[in-house]
Amino acid sequence: MENNQPKHDLSRKNSITTTATVDGATDSVGPGEVGAGTGRIPVSWDLEADVVVIGAGAAGLPAAIKAVEGGASVIVVETNYDIGGHAIISGGNTPLGGGTSAQRKYGIEDSPDLVFRDLTDWSIVQPNGWPDYRYNDRAVMRAFADHCAPTYEFLVANGADFKDVPPDNQGGHNLGNSAPRENHAVWTKGAGPESPNNRAGTGLIRPLENSARAKGVKFLLNYKMTSLIRKGQNTGRVLGITAQHTPRVMPGQTTPLKSFRSDGNIDSTKPAMSIRARKAVIIATGGMTSNLNFRRMFDPRLTEVLTVAGEPYTFQDASGELAAMAIGASLWGFANQTLENGDNIRTQRVLATKWNYMTWELEFPLFPLVRATGLAVKDWHNLILVNQVGKRFYDETKGDYPHGNVYNEINPYTPNDYRNNERIDYHPSKYNFFNAAVAMNEYSGPPDYSAGPLWAIFDADAVARNKWKVTPPYVDPDGYFFSADTLTELASKIKNEYQAKPMKGETLRATVERYNSFVDAGEDPDFGKPKPKYKIQTPPFYAAWATPNVHDTRSGLRINAKCQVMDMNGQVIPGLYCGGESAGGFNQHGLGRCTTQGYIAGINAAAEKSDE
Repeated sequence: MENNQPKHDLSRKNSITTTATVDGATDSVGPGEVGAGTGRIPVSWDLEADVVVIGAGAAGLPAAIKAVEGGASVIVVETNYDIGGHAIISGGNTPLGGGTSAQRKYGIEDSPDLVFRDLTDWSIVQPNGWPDYRYNDRAVMRAFADHCAPTYEFLVANGADFKDVPPDNQGGHNLGNSAPRENHAVWTKGAGPESPNNRAGTGLIRPLENSARAKGVKFLLNYKMTSLIRKGQNTGRVLGITAQHTPRVMPGQTTPLKSFRSDGNIDSTKPAMSIRARKAVIIATGGMTSNLNFRRMFDPRLTEVLTVAGEPYTFQDASGELAAMAIGASLWGFANQTLENGDNIRTQRVLATKWNYMTWELEFPLFPLVRATGLAVKDWHNLILVNQVGKRFYDETKGDYPHGNVYNEINPYTPNDYRNNERIDYHPSKYNFFNAAVAMNEYSGPPDYSAGPLWAIFDADAVARNKWKVTPPYVDPDGYFFSADTLTELASKIKNEYQAKPMKGETLRATVERYNSFVDAGEDPDFGKPKPKYKIQTPPFYAAWATPNVHDTRSGLRINAKCQVMDMNGQVIPGLYCGGESAGGFNQHGLGRCTTQGYIAGINAAAEKSDE
């Protein structure tokens, strides 16, 4: 490891850096303001390493470890105050099969060929009719199939803590019908408050962090990659990156948040950095679903009212995709993002807080921003969902979307047989939470016709049944939770930046009265809710934020089997790799594709020739 500590050039005046183009001409720009694709190369770099990894999550950490194991020096650049990304606050469910030691231990037969066949089976569809695997890139899938079992062994060797149980389907999405493949990480005690609600993702991520640090990987936290530096104008190899300092300071505080571990961190507060990658840059930035205008390219319905899984700990901001596109990279596999299947869009796990991906612990460092733990829903009979007009639109018991095709879900299963479709539980409307998109657009108007929020309506009896605490900090009364003694008064109180117009009390009251009649009748003729259980009749009445959550990024940069990024002409961009949710061509939820593609990218990046 060398040249991976900050260089302090005291001769620089007024924060001006002299840069040179490939042909030797000079120009002056601010520090780190090297335009992506312009060919401008700094005379001196602030930091250097063989491999620069952008993002310290489920793709970035395996990439860094495999690169350093391959003999490369590695710097991981992370925009957040700590490592982990979306993965560390995930449920830790990791789909890896193909003949892992866990599968062999429990007598489960699987192979790379079975994985490849499953994940390219054109005949498999979801209960709403959308295909799981039809638009997967076969080269990307072959690489995943061949490397997913070695990736599992790599994770275990680097300390990942998985439950000693047979791989199953729990929490799995689009895993294939031939074998159970889901492995479950275990919450790691003492892993820090960065894991709210004891999220099991720590059992995967913290051990990988520990291994990376022990093997010499250096971490530059609080720096956001702002551009890629390429040798020429959309030609030549990628030479490095620029990055901007991004410390996180919570409301009411003055000191930036600190990472759980600091050993091996590069200590810098420079406003901007230029970082040279002698061999390669690996994009592992986590996807694009937090970028409003980027995600709306795939689906115009995904307006600003929707939050994203992982926020506000991490934001899938499309920074990797945008930087790569600026130097000529192509996007790939758009259909997989548009498909209404799996967890692309999901209902909320909790109510009464804007950030509704999970319940949040009070000790979480970002809690001043989150503001409320949220109310966990166990039985969707306890409430009804209404749009911003106050109208019901959905069978609330479909609160969790089906996980997609997994082992034994289609039985009997014949690979690539059109008759597989005849064996699914086909319900195109019930299993389609995108019905909410229509409901959310009632009241919408020009110029963007932005969707409005959804609200959970319930009463005091529901609060008692669920033992909910309906005061701060368990709920957020500043726009995300309301109460009143009458439904008419409740409707008038609902005010929120996303609520286009006031909800009419008579509309909400009529909706609840009609639903209560369904409880008496024992059936729901409007939306088919099975045997509605509870009336909403006991004051006080409550309205809680219940707007859907964008979950996965399933489209991104075009990559080949080596995870090399490709341009619009189908040619490799030398020195640029990508894995995980920023890579396209792979319709599967979760940690399996991220860790495997990080593993592949790290191996190949380390094997690149140095530009020296």
